Amino acid sequence: MAGINRTNGRPYFVGPAVSCLRLRQVQALLRDDGNTAPDGILCSLGIDSRYNEGCSELASYLFFDLYKHNQEQIPEDFPEEVLDDVIILIKAESVHLYCNPVNYSYLLPYVSHWRNLHLHCMTETEYEDEEAAEEFKISSFVSMVEDCTCIGIPYSSHSHMQKFDVFMLEKWPIVQAFALEGIGAGGFFTMKYKLIDVSEQLWQIYARLDPVSLDCLLNEDLESFERQWSCLFSSLGIESALSMQELSEAQTAEPFRTYYSHGLISSNITDNSKSRQPFVLFGSHSSKEDLDNHCFTFPSEGHQIRNTGPHGGPAKHMLLQCVAPKGPLACARTYFFGSTHVPYLAHDNTQQKKTEILLLSQIYSAAVQAVLAGIKCFSINSSAGKAKDVAEQTFQLALDALGLLQYRSALRSKAIFSIQAVNNEGRVMPLSDEHSRFLVKTASMVVHDIPDLQWGGDNLGSVVFSESFLESIIYIQDRDGALSTDSSFTVLTSSVPRHMCWLVEESDVRISEQALHLLKEENGTCLGTSLTTKDSSQVFSSSLLSTPEEGKLVFFSEGLLFISSHYGTITISKNHIKAIKVYDGDSLSAAAVLFIDYESCLLPHLPFHLHSPDHCLAITLMPKTKGYKSFYSQVLQVWNKPDSGLRMQHVAQDQLSLDQKNMYSRLVKLHEPHGSSTASSRAAQRTAYPELPELDRFLKHFAVSSSVCEESVCSDHLTALFPNAHYKPTPSESEQKVVLSIISGLPGSYKESLCDFLVEVNQECGRWEVYSPALDLEDLCVPHLQRFLSSLVDTQSEMHFNTPRVLLLTPGCTDMLDVVQAIVSHPDPLVQSRVSVGAVTTCVNPLASFMEHRLLFPKLLEQCSQGVVNNVVFTGLTTDQKHPLLKHMQQLIRSANPKAAFILAERGAVTRTEDMRLILSDSGFSQPQMIRSRYLLYPGWWEGRFVSGCGSVSMSQHYLQFSRPLEKTLFLQHCKGLKSSLRGSPFTGNIYHISGKVLFSDSNRLMEVSCSSISGSVNLSPDQGSTYSPKTTDSCYLLFHGVGITQEGLKDWLRQCAKQKVPKKIKKTKRTLTPQEIRNIHVKKHLEPVPPGYFYNGHQFVSFFGEKQNFHPLMDQFIEEYIQEANKEIDRFNREVDLYAHTDLFE
Repeated sequence: MAGINRTNGRPYFVGPAVSCLRLRQVQALLRDDGNTAPDGILCSLGIDSRYNEGCSELASYLFFDLYKHNQEQIPEDFPEEVLDDVIILIKAESVHLYCNPVNYSYLLPYVSHWRNLHLHCMTETEYEDEEAAEEFKISSFVSMVEDCTCIGIPYSSHSHMQKFDVFMLEKWPIVQAFALEGIGAGGFFTMKYKLIDVSEQLWQIYARLDPVSLDCLLNEDLESFERQWSCLFSSLGIESALSMQELSEAQTAEPFRTYYSHGLISSNITDNSKSRQPFVLFGSHSSKEDLDNHCFTFPSEGHQIRNTGPHGGPAKHMLLQCVAPKGPLACARTYFFGSTHVPYLAHDNTQQKKTEILLLSQIYSAAVQAVLAGIKCFSINSSAGKAKDVAEQTFQLALDALGLLQYRSALRSKAIFSIQAVNNEGRVMPLSDEHSRFLVKTASMVVHDIPDLQWGGDNLGSVVFSESFLESIIYIQDRDGALSTDSSFTVLTSSVPRHMCWLVEESDVRISEQALHLLKEENGTCLGTSLTTKDSSQVFSSSLLSTPEEGKLVFFSEGLLFISSHYGTITISKNHIKAIKVYDGDSLSAAAVLFIDYESCLLPHLPFHLHSPDHCLAITLMPKTKGYKSFYSQVLQVWNKPDSGLRMQHVAQDQLSLDQKNMYSRLVKLHEPHGSSTASSRAAQRTAYPELPELDRFLKHFAVSSSVCEESVCSDHLTALFPNAHYKPTPSESEQKVVLSIISGLPGSYKESLCDFLVEVNQECGRWEVYSPALDLEDLCVPHLQRFLSSLVDTQSEMHFNTPRVLLLTPGCTDMLDVVQAIVSHPDPLVQSRVSVGAVTTCVNPLASFMEHRLLFPKLLEQCSQGVVNNVVFTGLTTDQKHPLLKHMQQLIRSANPKAAFILAERGAVTRTEDMRLILSDSGFSQPQMIRSRYLLYPGWWEGRFVSGCGSVSMSQHYLQFSRPLEKTLFLQHCKGLKSSLRGSPFTGNIYHISGKVLFSDSNRLMEVSCSSISGSVNLSPDQGSTYSPKTTDSCYLLFHGVGITQEGLKDWLRQCAKQKVPKKIKKTKRTLTPQEIRNIHVKKHLEPVPPGYFYNGHQFVSFFGEKQNFHPLMDQFIEEYIQEANKEIDRFNREVDLYAHTDLFE
């Protein structure tokens, strides 16, 4: 199956389709229309949740049993506490995941394609500090749940139900750490948030079959189930005809009973209805009352084969049912004791042997036809009522065809058909339940209390037949809106033989042995003389009861003899044969098949299960076997003689009838080499019966239907989804389409440079149109884009221009899927038909991709999505291809999009012609594998119905226009300071990227600027003109990208980069003088003449009274003079300021 690779029969990697499907199923619980749905589901593993089983079960579901430690990619000595160091918070549109750098690489294949993933993970270097690592885990947990009010907890596992106790949650170490002051949020977790148990809702999701769980069902559960039937056949095969009569129901049912009872020991959830119990009932001890009252724990020892038949004689048949104890599988069969034919010995009566065994076999055959018809009907319309009507009608028609007209009315009320849906725990679910669509169903028919109308005896007992099956339905919508369905189904238990018989009565054994005497006669027989010895061969027909059966084949000059260990001997004379077609598969290494068209007079001498409407029997000769060689070397030369009485014809494949082609195809599938894979051989066995769809086709069909669910598939895309299916091809359109080459990328990814480069290099290739969204729009404006496409198509139609090449540049943090959906779901059908996406290319700059640690910017991975993006262009670090950051980004994107082409183009400059062709491809987006991925990953995309969602961090974009120049020094200083100003979660106020065109005061030339705060880089270059430049009235603009930034805050930041308004100076007073100013006055005036009564001694001023001071005695006068002079200068400066009024940057 696509998406699952296997090692030793076990899946070791799961494709993104099933992983995303399972996540969507869990997230659906959070989208409940009522108020009962929680805001998120918390799953903590390992010691952080005290090894909670419910959390482990959810992790096993999401990570496909990664935590059962049975995956080969995890070393045996891998520390469990390191692997279990995982916390998940699932929200309706996003997922928070905490892990460590060690288990990161193991989790990456499972989570890289999850939409809106918020990854809390440190780098290897950061993780070396154990204390910092623990603090990071706690802070990550706090930020995960920050915006929640109600949180769901998967408290109990399916196998261990526990009473939900919120106080037990407070004992979880991670919950206790939540209350730590400084690191945690403080306060009790259980008091701050409402906690509810979501275990039972999750169990319903786990029961839903998807491609991976179906694969496990086929390769594990079904293998064990089939082994029980093999045990039963083995136990019966060692019995002789005489000893078999002594077998009791209890002895025969031992494998089924042990399998069922042992499985129930560890099962807490089971269904005790009679329909879900194993049983073996013999002969007349199979009435409706016996079926209703049977209990598998107390089987009957007294009811034996020898005493449960008509009139107390040997039983003619037995009813068997095997039931998986903890799974959905169950099937019932009716097998027979005795023969329905008499070997041809030349003197036999040509009338059909009228026995109870034949009657029961015919009624059983009608029941088989009815069940298969009911399954086919149900798979088409999902109606149990219609399926029941079809099954009952088929049963009645089959009775008519078999000549049992007298049983029509007698069995009309006794033939009970039913279909049950069964979950993976073996519990019967109502078909009306919304979850039943992806559950295994069991279809059964019981014909109870069959009267003996031919011989007037007692009731013959009952017959039963049931199969476990799974259907798959896809809704298909045409372009005109017409809706239809495409369905498929597989019968899971079809490898269990539908018909088996054993010879237990002495008369049957004696008749079969009489036919063997033909081998010992040397003087000729009714079949002529023997030409070969007993060689291995297989015989089968197109009957619903027939599959190739092993036996021994002997060729005679006038017929052949086949010996079966189950139903005895078959003899076919030339008198019974109309013609023989020999088909060797057009190869000496292929099996040769003899298609024998026989007369109706052979029917009494042919076992009933080989009877077919076309009266054709197939006998197989495998290549390189003794029988194969003997046929071509000895038999053909005798049979080809004109007097042999046999019409032999070597035919080619086109000379075979449809039934014969199907028979040969079944044979080839059964014998094609399967290596060591038991799963492949069982898949071949399931197609060994006629009128069953191929398992491989069903698996591909189910992979699509399980992903798209109720969403429809466009009829134009069926051939892409199912390449080998025979769907009506979409007529090719003659009109030339407008091809869009989409270029996307985060701010700072150089996507604009790539766009300019493509236009410049390819100017001679035709007319170019470039779509760039208006810069004043924060997000993708779908109406604006669709109007552009409409005008493009209208212009092309009116002006008859040659079809232009269109480059479509997306806004910053736009989800690529939103862009694609806006294009393909355009409201105008004409535009839909005339516009197509050629290829989608995403630019990635590793230096501007991470917000912190390993947390990517929002929508980066969504811009690299599988099925949407064809090419990823790395525009940074390309000169050092071994750089750890570049290698890490490539590993991450390769995990998210394994099919994307990687292109190295430093700053958007593509250097290889092959890369240019990939980017400008006309059909890369429409490749079948791309279409299939989109349906599996994004159901409803082609109608624009898939909700891309938003992440936990919201990036905003702000566009500022201004007309005045900036100061280059101030601008560079503020840009380089952005990196140090970045804050951690919730990142509010962080500016991550600035781009635009500005004027600086030192030049009259417009400059193109780009600043990335993460890398700390600032680029200035003269404006060269650009194909994506916005049409604005003002020449200067800047585009800001950040988290929690506001228009006013950005304006204030930008004002600081312009020439500042000169403030008026304040007049000086003695109080406002600084000590330095006073010292300056002193230095300047200390040598001035002193007043009388003072002298200066060279160090201090001394009075006649001996008083000393450091300052001049006239210091107050000097200060006043200084103040007056300074204030004159201030007045002059302030008058100049008033003359030149300051203009604000945004005025």
